Amino acid sequence: MNGNRLIFATGNPNKIREVHELLEGIFEVGGLQDIGCPFDLPETSPTIEGNAQQKARYVFENYGVDCFSEDTGLEIEALNGEPGVNSAHFAGEGRNAQDNMDLVLRKMAGEANRKARFYTVIALILNGEEHLFEGIAEGTIRHVPSGIGGFGYDPIFQPNGFEHTFAELTKQEKNEISHRGQAVRKLVKFLTSLNH
Repeated sequence: MNGNRLIFATGNPNKIREVHELLEGIFEVGGLQDIGCPFDLPETSPTIEGNAQQKARYVFENYGVDCFSEDTGLEIEALNGEPGVNSAHFAGEGRNAQDNMDLVLRKMAGEANRKARFYTVIALILNGEEHLFEGIAEGTIRHVPSGIGGFGYDPIFQPNGFEHTFAELTKQEKNEISHRGQAVRKLVKFLTSLNH
């Protein structure tokens, strides 16, 4: 491994920032721009796990660096698991977070069952070996967006046990309970165990 440096196979600066904060002091996290990779990594798998693996394998095979990739979906019970693997471009290829939220809220209009969960899978390729880590945050879909923090569907997702949406929580509060936070902590635990 190149020191304690890993490439996070994403071009999303929000995701890089969130994971960088969780790995600070343990691993240096770089993004795709640090290896000169364009941001349109393949995501053609029908599953969240498959997309995570596909992106990590692409970076490892084409750039030869230790890396990890993450794919996340918002799974809503009343919508049979939608938007799921299509979460990023639910309302179209533009990947517009506001349009995606608006579409979810339209589809959920009048729906009493608001149960939902965020599901994250991280695929790590380290020294040619692949490892998977997952995280799940259970919650409900709000009727109206609330909060200006976070990104994606955060303003309409209220995690169980909280009165606020992900977008209303501080970064620290969100990282403590979020799907990505859980998966990254499992990744961190694994990586630190290798150094002992």
